[in-house]
Amino acid sequence: MFIKDEEFIRGKCPMTKEDIRILSIAKLNLQRDSKVLDIGSGTGSMTVQSSKFCNEGIVYSIERDEDAIDTTLRNLDKFKCNNVEFLQGDAIGFLNGFIKSEKFLEWFDSIFIGGSGGDLDEIIHCCHRLLKDKGTIVLNFITLDNAYKAIEVLNGLNYKVDITLANISKNREHTYMMISNNPIFILQGIKEEEH
Repeated sequence: MFIKDEEFIRGKCPMTKEDIRILSIAKLNLQRDSKVLDIGSGTGSMTVQSSKFCNEGIVYSIERDEDAIDTTLRNLDKFKCNNVEFLQGDAIGFLNGFIKSEKFLEWFDSIFIGGSGGDLDEIIHCCHRLLKDKGTIVLNFITLDNAYKAIEVLNGLNYKVDITLANISKNREHTYMMISNNPIFILQGIKEEEH
């Protein structure tokens, strides 16, 4: 069910690597019919993997970088992801459009934020309005600074927050030499019901 890194078409854009992808997918609490939003698709690895888990649901994926758009489209085609709506452009613009349309208010079951382009606070606040009560938001960060900012925003919105720091090392080729990947903060927020 999980797709290996080497199966994805790679470009010059970043990819959520296999071990982190598996942990992040697990944290998203996906169901077969989930409605999912992926912000900052990169290579499209999280979009593709979510699409396969939610084969009776739908995945909306947003990306603005040209290389990443091309790579995501190629991976969506390769893995025949027919339940994905791919949106090319700035996340804030699309999120505000979702909010204005009102159709998407409290509509998504799960939201993944892999990239924020420096608009983290605004993106989280927009996602808060689009996420169902008891819905799940998952964010990945390399830097402690961004992880801390996200935690503070989620706490301010009364989310139940779970923090994981994943330090993963892999052996180099056919040796027992272990090479460490960047540690990744995986934040999971569960939206509490508003009274």
